[in-house]
Amino acid sequence: MEKSLARYIWKNTRLQQLWILLVVAASMVPYFLSFDLPKQIVNGPIQGDGFEGPGARQTFMHIAYDIPLIGHVEFFKGLELNRLQMLMALSLVFLALVVLNGLFKFYINTYKGRLGERMLRRIRFELIDRVLRFPPAHFKRVKSAEIATMIKDEVEPMGGFTGDAFVSPALLGGQAITALAFIIIQNFWLGMIAAAIVGVQAVVIPRMRKRLLELGRQRQLTARELSGRVGEIVDGIGTIHGNDTSNLERADIATRLGRIFSIRYDLYQWKFLVKFINNFLAQVTPFLFYAIGGYLALQGRLDIGQLVAVISAYKDLPGPLKELIDWDQMRQDVQVKYAQVYEQFNVEPLIDSRIQELATTPIAPLTSALVVTNLSVSDDSGARLVDHVSVEIKPNETVAIVGPNGSGAEAFAEALGRLVWPDSGRITIDGQDLLELPEAITGRRISYASADSYFFHGTLRDNLLYGLKHAPMKEPEYDGKAAQEYKWYVTESQKAGNPTLDLNSDWVDYKAAGANGPEDLLKAIRPVLDAVMMSQDILDLALRSTVNTEVHTALGSHIVELRRSLRERLAKENLDAIVVPFDFDTYNAQATVGENLLFGTMKRPLMNNRRLAGHPYFQQLFRDTGLSTDLYAMGLEIAENAVELFHDLPPDHPFFQQLTFMTADDIPTYQALLQKLQGKRFEDATPEDRASIIRLSFAYIEPRHRFGLLTQALMDKIVDARKQFHENIPSDLAELIERYDINRFTASASLMDNVLFGRIAYQQADASDRIRIIMGELFDALDLYDDVLSIGLEFDVGSGGKRLTGVQRQKLNLARALLKRSDYFIFNRPIPALDQRIQDQITHNIIEGLHQEGKRPAIIWVLSNAKLAEIFDRILLFDRGDLAEAGNYPELSEKNGMFKELLS
Repeated sequence: MEKSLARYIWKNTRLQQLWILLVVAASMVPYFLSFDLPKQIVNGPIQGDGFEGPGARQTFMHIAYDIPLIGHVEFFKGLELNRLQMLMALSLVFLALVVLNGLFKFYINTYKGRLGERMLRRIRFELIDRVLRFPPAHFKRVKSAEIATMIKDEVEPMGGFTGDAFVSPALLGGQAITALAFIIIQNFWLGMIAAAIVGVQAVVIPRMRKRLLELGRQRQLTARELSGRVGEIVDGIGTIHGNDTSNLERADIATRLGRIFSIRYDLYQWKFLVKFINNFLAQVTPFLFYAIGGYLALQGRLDIGQLVAVISAYKDLPGPLKELIDWDQMRQDVQVKYAQVYEQFNVEPLIDSRIQELATTPIAPLTSALVVTNLSVSDDSGARLVDHVSVEIKPNETVAIVGPNGSGAEAFAEALGRLVWPDSGRITIDGQDLLELPEAITGRRISYASADSYFFHGTLRDNLLYGLKHAPMKEPEYDGKAAQEYKWYVTESQKAGNPTLDLNSDWVDYKAAGANGPEDLLKAIRPVLDAVMMSQDILDLALRSTVNTEVHTALGSHIVELRRSLRERLAKENLDAIVVPFDFDTYNAQATVGENLLFGTMKRPLMNNRRLAGHPYFQQLFRDTGLSTDLYAMGLEIAENAVELFHDLPPDHPFFQQLTFMTADDIPTYQALLQKLQGKRFEDATPEDRASIIRLSFAYIEPRHRFGLLTQALMDKIVDARKQFHENIPSDLAELIERYDINRFTASASLMDNVLFGRIAYQQADASDRIRIIMGELFDALDLYDDVLSIGLEFDVGSGGKRLTGVQRQKLNLARALLKRSDYFIFNRPIPALDQRIQDQITHNIIEGLHQEGKRPAIIWVLSNAKLAEIFDRILLFDRGDLAEAGNYPELSEKNGMFKELLS
């Protein structure tokens, strides 16, 4: 990594910097002419110098030069103009120079901006590239939030400085020197005064700003540390809550913020002191010009045009000079930042870039043995985890690694998976060191899974297929505007030193998973999910999801058949009472009052309960049918019963789980509301209080809450109101509410609600579990299981996969490794969160699944249960970093050794 930022910029933008310097040099010509022109206008046409006679004329734009060896050459004779014409001509030339100077600035600034953004893109990419090549041990010593902050924020000024690195001193210095030279030409002593002030500014201000640089460096370090600490709080929030240390963390953050405040306050004080001195020096010079220049003009030693020109030229001197001083401060500031970036990212030894080169061709299977020779591994403290172990694992062999926690078995598996680097010894395949093999080989032909898994923000499908996305397998087709944008993207990527790989390509290696393409990929995924016993989890996620029938057309077209099959299956098993179907003419006792009234679903987020309740049509319906008073009375009784029964229960009491209309926190609120409404009629209550009471009735389910509030008359009244609601529903409301229809798929409802087309009876024990099992069998029978599985795979796993349970994360990690169909599988206690029975079942599933149809990859499994070693070809027993015993199950189980002790 280049240590000097200036050298790094020059190395990558040399040609562009030379070009812009040439443009800057060319811009100095009109810039100088714009200084001299005001003097000519004042002295000439305005004061009449050269126009003494009544018909006097002067030559305009006479262009002639004395060229060595050639002589006098006249390019243009010029135009003879009178005083007024000359004034207009010179004024138009001045206007043209203003426009030309503006165009030069526009081009230079735009070019600098584009150059800076390209360099910023290059720097960020190279830093990310280095992160991807850090040695594994280095990640234990850095905080991800600090690395992210440096790449995102701390290198930002370097991109802006890139365009100014060489252009700004040339442009601003050229402008300042041009203005100063012009002043000296007009009057030497005024020029010396300006030069003296400039000299003081150039010497004093940068020295004072050294303190600003140090304060800026401290601010940057403390802000980075704060970012890292916040990241730790987010990642460790469970530990904080579990140990009652939230106030300790608040004290830590307050201390850090206080330190940052102190630094920033000191920085502001010093910054504005420097600014005050700089502005003072800049304003002293005009005072001297007016005083001394005016005196010389009164003495006749300086004409008015020269004085005006000097003052006009000086107005353009402080700006470039101030920006030049600012540039010098920015140069030092970004150099300090770059030095810190260099210190953080100049890590040795980096993984060789050739190991991570893109490989688009198929990788040949590994047919040689995995040979471990004299392997030693230590932790960061120097403690030996694996001590001089030598072993050979054949390509088709299954090897169980057993031993107590801390025995070295886990570290040995991590070394095989390249997660840790050996202190000494080697791991080789076909004579090649495992660490020197390209990741295109190890990442595809060797699979590793442990309990320590990480998932990227995205869908289950994205994370499951992540191990198959090695290289773009199929380029997308672009046309029209998209093709132009892609061409621009490729061009800019090349100029910024970025790869031109297209993220929109299809990166999934379907053949590696045993599929021919996206059409039959699910057929390859399902056996893997079955093996790790995750299919039911994904089916449950699908059942709770809404379905886009434009994508999953089969489900939309088979929904009527699914509903009929479910009814037939329930009738066949005498489970008719387990589901109460929706009927437009009947009240569904297992649904809420609100669901019965609406008889449909709202298209959220466009419509919700609050908006529906506030709709004029809905309010008018309530008044016309008299439901307002009925549901208000019902809500009052619900509130009274709930407050009476639950007011003295703790908030975490399981009874509150049965209340759909009220939480433990609502009890005091409704207790106060009941006292307020005591003795008041419906008409006397405020609209807000009425809404709060009626809201309770909307979530009431008689079989669940059993307050005995729903009479047959009230249920009939709700059904009549439902019919009236849908009969006259306005178009704006009809577009946002989907009415239940036995012959149509309800897009805004979940898949389970669509198939049920009713509600599960609360009186039936384990009804939901039985329904899910039956639905899974129905999906299979109707050849819809893959479609449902696809819906579940679209579930968003959240940041780090935290929307999944710990068990689901471990299953998914194991499935991701299995899907690659590698030659060597290394499982390092991958599913400790599962109970032992499920672990044993999954282990058997994987061994049997991988060793069928003539395929027999090598399996290396660090077991939690030593008894499972019976199904493996060979056993390696570790103890205190040593390979204590090795052999097959019959040998070691009969031998009076450590393995026999583990079995007992």
